[in-house]
Amino acid sequence: MSDTNALADLLFPSITKTPEYYEILYPERGLPEGTVVTRYAPSPTGYLHIGALYAAMNEQRVAKQTGGIFYLRIEDTDKKREIEDGIAQIVNGLQAFGIVPDEGFAPDGSEYGQYGPYQQSKRGEIYQTFAKELTRQGLAYPCFCSEEELNEVRAVQESEKLRTGYYGKWAKCRELSLDEIKANLQTGKPYVLRLRSPGKEEKRISFTDVIKGKIEMPENDQDLVLLKKDGIPTYHLAHAVDDHFMRTTHVVRGDEWISSTNIHLQLFWLLGFKPPKYAHIAPIMKEENGSKRKISKRKDPEAAVLFYHGEGYPKESVIE
Repeated sequence: MSDTNALADLLFPSITKTPEYYEILYPERGLPEGTVVTRYAPSPTGYLHIGALYAAMNEQRVAKQTGGIFYLRIEDTDKKREIEDGIAQIVNGLQAFGIVPDEGFAPDGSEYGQYGPYQQSKRGEIYQTFAKELTRQGLAYPCFCSEEELNEVRAVQESEKLRTGYYGKWAKCRELSLDEIKANLQTGKPYVLRLRSPGKEEKRISFTDVIKGKIEMPENDQDLVLLKKDGIPTYHLAHAVDDHFMRTTHVVRGDEWISSTNIHLQLFWLLGFKPPKYAHIAPIMKEENGSKRKISKRKDPEAAVLFYHGEGYPKESVIE
């Protein structure tokens, strides 16, 4: 047995399913060519934001104009920030503006659709399966660095005016031997699972944004975290796995995510998935003192959809 196979079994002894199992469980949707499948994927950590409503409207309309599917997925891996009745608030907020997903959640909290669960906290075994597969292929490894060690690395990088992050020679755990990993595990040392990125910053990738056209950026070379210390996936891994197995064709999201697209495309490629098409939309702006700025959750009451209910705005005017 190779070291990477042994490491995969060591880190994920209870994971017995394979990627092929999930390909059969979640088959292609069999929709006509050109049909769009989109998703609205919020976190139940606060009120429904006007920008989120705008994105959901875009996603639904893009899907519907092709006879496609618009579904709701709840990305609830951040349990510390989750609020009570967060899912119900999202579903009811969407329905108040006539946005009813084809798959996902009903107001009573029940799920419907063939590609669920539509809640990330219920999909842990799927993420673990692909984390194990990446480990088996030598594309992921455990990192035992403490917060203090990571802060020290960042301080040195900043003092030397270098890019900050966990990459190249700064990735201290990248070349640990199997015996060293076993020794750390035996002492109960906590770890995260990191991607062993094959990327190089001097190389560039390009993709065609559905709205903005061709975009070029450096290849990702950061060994980003895939699983946190508690085994919960980061957004990067979870959304790639979910978008593939829910058979998403188009991701409509705010343009603040453009800078992360190199990470996401790399993950899709390494996982052996076809990436969706990305459409990055502009943020909701506010005029203030003769200039414009992005609307703020902290400063602007009108960032919350509830504001418009309270002020008596008809839903038709908000939609318009």
